[in-house]
Amino acid sequence: MVAPIEFHFDFSSPYGYLASYRIDAIAEAVGREVIWRPYLLGAAFKATGQSPLVSQPLRGSYSLRDMERSARKLQVPLVFPDGFPMPTQAAGRAFYWLDARDPRKARDLAKALYRAAFAQGRNIAPRDVVADVAAEIGLDRDEVLTAIETPAVKEKLRTETESAIARGIFGSPFVIVDGEPFWGNDRLEEVRDWLKSGGW
Repeated sequence: MVAPIEFHFDFSSPYGYLASYRIDAIAEAVGREVIWRPYLLGAAFKATGQSPLVSQPLRGSYSLRDMERSARKLQVPLVFPDGFPMPTQAAGRAFYWLDARDPRKARDLAKALYRAAFAQGRNIAPRDVVADVAAEIGLDRDEVLTAIETPAVKEKLRTETESAIARGIFGSPFVIVDGEPFWGNDRLEEVRDWLKSGGW
């Protein structure tokens, strides 16, 4: 049994959003599964001394242009919601609550949250917005609101974030294939080639 591809991301990451359109197809082409794993990129920034890319001098304006250019190439919509970059604790908690019950549905929720943020321009930081998006894909809104505040769910997101950082994960998207790390949406082609060739 081949190992799954690990897809680590933050819901506030436009590059993670762009990667979300492609990662499953890359895996399917080589007969792999994908494990979707959101974490809190802000905690990684604290560990590395970095800040959100779009807020950095010189790099910020370039990164916005590159994100828009990358979206045009993929022919997917890209808008930046009010409050961007935004905290994503509620989104991450909702994901892990659902992942424990139905990983495929949790992946659907992740995609819906990403599209709500970067295709529709909705700020997904508030728990009510996360619950609204969940309801739009058939989940019980009140159940999601309750789950987001559950101590065990909060702890799950915290431990996933700490585990990711301990493993050297510091960006979004961050893909691990058979122990080999790849950082960035622009590395997905290398992920694909690595999988097809068996590595180099």
